[in-house]
Amino acid sequence: MTDPLLVELSRLQFALTAMYHFLFVPLTLGLSILLAMMETVYVMTGRTIWRDITRFWGLLFGINFVLGVATGITMEFEFGMNWAYYSHYVGDVFGAPLAIEGLMAFFLEATFVGIFFFGWGKMSARAHLAVTWLMALGTNLSALWILIANGWMQHPVGAAFNPLTMRMEVTDFVAVMLNETAQAKFVHTVSAGYVCGAAFVLGVSAFYILRGRHLEIAKRSFVIAAAFGVAGALSVIVLGDESGYTITDNQKMKLAAIEAMWETEPAPSSITAFGIPDMQAHTTSYAVRIPWVMGLIGTRSIDEQIPGIFDLVQTSQARIQNGLTAYAALQKFKANHGDAAARVAFDKTRDDLGYALLLKRYVDDPLQATQQQIRDAAWSTVPSVPSLFFTFRFMVLFSFILLAVFLTSLWYTMREAEAPRWLFRMALLALPLPWLAAELGWFVAEFGRQPWIIDGVLPTFLATSELGVFDLAITIIGFTLVYATLAVIEVRLMLQAIQKGPDAFVAGAHVFGATQGGSEAIVPAE
Repeated sequence: MTDPLLVELSRLQFALTAMYHFLFVPLTLGLSILLAMMETVYVMTGRTIWRDITRFWGLLFGINFVLGVATGITMEFEFGMNWAYYSHYVGDVFGAPLAIEGLMAFFLEATFVGIFFFGWGKMSARAHLAVTWLMALGTNLSALWILIANGWMQHPVGAAFNPLTMRMEVTDFVAVMLNETAQAKFVHTVSAGYVCGAAFVLGVSAFYILRGRHLEIAKRSFVIAAAFGVAGALSVIVLGDESGYTITDNQKMKLAAIEAMWETEPAPSSITAFGIPDMQAHTTSYAVRIPWVMGLIGTRSIDEQIPGIFDLVQTSQARIQNGLTAYAALQKFKANHGDAAARVAFDKTRDDLGYALLLKRYVDDPLQATQQQIRDAAWSTVPSVPSLFFTFRFMVLFSFILLAVFLTSLWYTMREAEAPRWLFRMALLALPLPWLAAELGWFVAEFGRQPWIIDGVLPTFLATSELGVFDLAITIIGFTLVYATLAVIEVRLMLQAIQKGPDAFVAGAHVFGATQGGSEAIVPAE
């Protein structure tokens, strides 16, 4: 059996690198679209102020993009280094989207990022605008292929286990690409990125307005960020609801844990607005329930039930028993590939093989498992209910706060009267919220899938490499130190650029391929 400490350290290392990397990804997504919108206004109106706006936010985009690339490369290596059996078991499926992301989306994105920065003054305004939109497209395509890979981990379709190679293999690549879970995750994640970009522009613009600096650029940026933020925040909420609808069919246990739904309720199910779940007692104390809401959200009906945790555990137990038949048949087929009866028995029960593998946490040979071990394995399919319950609710709370901030900002900016100073203070204080919401959302998505690294197919504890605990501890410390250094560099560069403001471009316009005396020279905002 795998050392539990090794598994937890492997998970911790990947979680640290992934969550750190995702600090940069949503801002890249959001700013890329905002830059394209700002430059579109410049080309349509011919007003140089919008060119200055595009260049200023483009500098901050560039700083963030570089750090995002640097931290993302690390994760590619971790699959092979820390999760070797996972890479072997599902590499045929998981590797394809990653390869496409690297060869197509990343190179497309990086190429046009370079042209965006160095193309000013070297091509027509319309040609440069096309480059900016292609940069935004590349950024979103990069996210698409990553989320197709992750969506397959959440809901594995278009692939099957081959008993001859002992690996998962693609059977329908179109099904992998059009996986409903992946598509729902893509639009939801991209919308969250748009909210991050809008909140960043809104907050920095509010800072300038409060200081009375760069007002021409700051006020215009504030307006476009408020409008874009309203659209993004509404999209996040609506598409988040759609993501919840997809897991009703594909990840029932995750949904039950998020809602602390221990018992199956009569349709339509109520939603628990507040409560204190107890994993030991399997109850939720002080529960405040709103009738019908969960049933309407989760099933879009009033007559479909949403199964509770107790019933889902019983289902898992039955699937473990069925999986043992698949496991026994697989052992016979491995010993004799000519055993047709074993192959037939395996094919009938192959969908539950992963559930039998859960028993390897308790016994080396699943066929020797006791009934108590089978029950324990069935309960191991329940993730930490309190963690998911509270994390999800904070994520939703932050999302609605952000929507309120964007709506209020847009309402005041559409009026002729001068906006109050508290509005800009509110926008500045709300700056961290989209990142907090995004990180909490990823925690819900990934932690809620446990104990599976591939839902229903491969348990997490079987997917690690044969590394030592010492090796993992050293690398975790190393990554923490390196990433902390990168964080300091990122924040310092961002703050320096913000502190200098758009006026810095007067002395350094050559960075963007322009000269102060040419037609593309930057005109100060003030």
